Amino acid sequence: MMQIRRSEARGFADHGWLKSFHSFSFAEYFDPSWMGWGNLRVINEDRIAPGTGFGTHGHRDMEIISYVLQGNLAHKDSMGNVKGIPPGDVQRMSAGSGVRHSEFNHAPDQTTHFLQIWIEPNVTGIDPGYEQKRFADDEKRGQLRLVASNGGGQGSVHINADASMYAGLFNGAETAQLQLNPTRKAYVHLVRGSLLVNGERLQGGDAVALAGESPLTLTQGDDAEVLVFDLAA
Repeated sequence: MMQIRRSEARGFADHGWLKSFHSFSFAEYFDPSWMGWGNLRVINEDRIAPGTGFGTHGHRDMEIISYVLQGNLAHKDSMGNVKGIPPGDVQRMSAGSGVRHSEFNHAPDQTTHFLQIWIEPNVTGIDPGYEQKRFADDEKRGQLRLVASNGGGQGSVHINADASMYAGLFNGAETAQLQLNPTRKAYVHLVRGSLLVNGERLQGGDAVALAGESPLTLTQGDDAEVLVFDLAA
């Protein structure tokens, strides 16, 4: 089964300083058909205006991944981490038993554009944790690079969840195939550009939810950047 989720069908919130598209139900946006997919709970495409951001707030028992597309995301948390997250870096924060953090765009003249991703953990009440790694474009060019996984295999960031996240860049004849376990779920989110996913054409912001499918084939990209999630059913 393949279900296409078009960009324009997502929820949208305009707070002035923040413009956010919600792939799944979040905050005041509610769609009972899209409460999440497998253990993937949130993909928010956020744009933070210059000099603004999220004030200090709390999370618990959630694996939170930040994937920056433009600008720089300034992160500060109750674990003592003070970091800047540029494009190419993948940040993982395990909220565990409880963590507080803030996220800001300190640039005076540039919007910070990033994806905020939440995955439900397979263990709760653990000590909160933080990890950040860089994945260069040539690691993702024409292939799916594992960037987050349970166990941190292949140099990916470690998440406490039964899930894997891949990132890829595709143009022209570049093609990649991923063998999926048909007893699990998968989700493909096209960050930008255009891409053929199992024969279906996606544009930036579009996504495909998959169940009982294998393999996954990505081809005919036009300046495409894509994230692929292998998820618990």
